[in-house]
Amino acid sequence: AWQSSIVTGTTLTAVAGRGYWINTTSNVCTVTLPNSASVGDDLIFVDYAGTWGSNNLIINSNSLKFQGTAVTARRFNVNNQTLHIIYSGATKGWTPIEDSAVQSGTYSSSFLVVAGGGAGNGNTNGSTYGSGGGGAGGLRSSWNSETSGGGGSSESDATLTRGTAYTIDVGAAGNGGTGNHNSASGSNSSIAGTGLTTITSVGGGGSNNAGKVGGSGGGGGLDTFSGGAGTANQGYAGGSANWGGSSPVTGGGGGGAKEVGNTDGQGDGGDGVTSTIMASSIAYGGGGGGGAVTNSVTTAGGNGGGGNGGNTTGDNAVNGTANTGAGGGGGSFRGGSNNTNGGNGASGIVVLRLLTTNYSGITTGSPAVTTSGSDTIIKFTGDGSYTA
Repeated sequence: AWQSSIVTGTTLTAVAGRGYWINTTSNVCTVTLPNSASVGDDLIFVDYAGTWGSNNLIINSNSLKFQGTAVTARRFNVNNQTLHIIYSGATKGWTPIEDSAVQSGTYSSSFLVVAGGGAGNGNTNGSTYGSGGGGAGGLRSSWNSETSGGGGSSESDATLTRGTAYTIDVGAAGNGGTGNHNSASGSNSSIAGTGLTTITSVGGGGSNNAGKVGGSGGGGGLDTFSGGAGTANQGYAGGSANWGGSSPVTGGGGGGAKEVGNTDGQGDGGDGVTSTIMASSIAYGGGGGGGAVTNSVTTAGGNGGGGNGGNTTGDNAVNGTANTGAGGGGGSFRGGSNNTNGGNGASGIVVLRLLTTNYSGITTGSPAVTTSGSDTIIKFTGDGSYTA
């Protein structure tokens, strides 16, 4: 039953047994198939104006399989084509019998990949020592020529293949050190999929006595222990603890995506990198401040979510700000048998930014999806996937 009305809207709910003329001159059209079907049900879709190549036809299979897979949406992007599908049963679902309409080709997507931040250490031995702040998670970016962490250049955009699922892993934060226990480093964040060289940012370094190696390195503690190294083109090293002769020790600031710990002052966390991939300026990857043993002195976490260090006045170390990949602040001994625990690092984030005409709408993990101008922005604050 061929329909006399030309479909020009952005959506269509299809009815089995009908043929539709799909005109995408002005916009992409998403067709939702029936949510139940019988063997032999068929549908035909025709590129009425020869514009599927620029404004695509997207088929939402509405919980039924399409060519044997459970992917709910398929994009067709070649001009002057026809798609004729028949329902074959639960195993294979909808199957094309005239499949000149194809999902093909590749497109580019900008990305920001920030790993989980390292945690600050707790006081190590009950003496007047400050502990190191956590290092920020590694930061890699390809958006708008903005730099990556560690002084790295902006990277090339990712090339995505239509119909391919890309796995997104968002790095968890490191847990702060308690008492004399060592703090944990953050976990890696990544984008991976067939045909793509995996994009991995390294988790930020925590702190033992010496800072741990990471995307950005953790700060050093005790008297003169050094900060951990950062990862090339992702983040900077943590700062060393400062004995200051007969003066009490201030722990080293954790390294940030933009600078080494201690750059802005002894114990201060290194600053992070500002990105506009989310359509506003947001800083990511600040290092945690080291713990201070001078009353009322607060060692600042780095710009980009870094947690402040604790001090002897009773200010506890601060956690990194969630989804910035920042480091947690270091703890400090306050006298007696009381120790200040280290602050937790911050979880990471992965962002994809691509032309809305290329966006498939196929995601898992519930990312936040927004638009800015002609672009769609997909923000993952937890694990998930995107199918191009």
